[in-house]
Amino acid sequence: MTSSLTPSQRLSLARAPDRPGTADYIGALFTDFFPQRGDRLCGEDPGILGGIARFHGRSITLIGTRKGKTLEENLKYNFGMPGPEGYRKALRLMRQAEKFGRPVLTFIDTPGAYPGVEAESRGQGEAIARCLFEMSRLRVPVIAVVIGEGNSGGALALAVANRVLMLENAVYSILSPEGFASILWKDAARSGEACKLMKLTAADLKAAGVVDGVIREPEGGAQADPRRMMERLDRCLQEHLEALSKESGGALAESRRQKFRRMGSVRKETP
Repeated sequence: MTSSLTPSQRLSLARAPDRPGTADYIGALFTDFFPQRGDRLCGEDPGILGGIARFHGRSITLIGTRKGKTLEENLKYNFGMPGPEGYRKALRLMRQAEKFGRPVLTFIDTPGAYPGVEAESRGQGEAIARCLFEMSRLRVPVIAVVIGEGNSGGALALAVANRVLMLENAVYSILSPEGFASILWKDAARSGEACKLMKLTAADLKAAGVVDGVIREPEGGAQADPRRMMERLDRCLQEHLEALSKESGGALAESRRQKFRRMGSVRKETP
């Protein structure tokens, strides 16, 4: 049963090549999708897909990381590891969404931002930091959905949202279990142990208050029954978007800032 899966097994499901990705969800849940490309500075990063679409008749801005399902697509999208051009493109779309009053919806499935020297030389760290800063103060509803793997700042750059949702078998953490094991034990092969310690499952993160909702997957994962998964996500997005749309722009920005400031805080007990 899905409920009895170990963290390591959930990670395997989250990384499955046939698991629905950003492009699949956009194609199934939205209409009139108009993709936009380029960061207006250096170039285009296909590892982040973004544009404008309609969701049940309402204009919305969509942004998501993508890995691809074949080796050719993996190479094209750099295995889901965006560079600074991708994050600057995402930032451009967020600013545009605020200008025209469109809600922002992000899909997250990345092992992390690309850590190469060339990415750093083009401003990778600054691009991610700018996304975090600007996203925190957007005056439109922002919903983030972790659909597969969400690691490190590369995932958080698209997840400073009013509602952070996770699919049941998705994972969300500060780095990959292999990286964690390499740092802690100097042995990446102990990633299974790392999965247990990292509390990276949707259930763990919901209990910790890091995510706001967990969307149940079909038995065997989202890839086992994509149509049913799309239906469940569609209903969930409608509910959250309707609730957030009732709030003012200032309230949305302030509640988002406070939401993230509360994470990790420790209250001292009175003796």
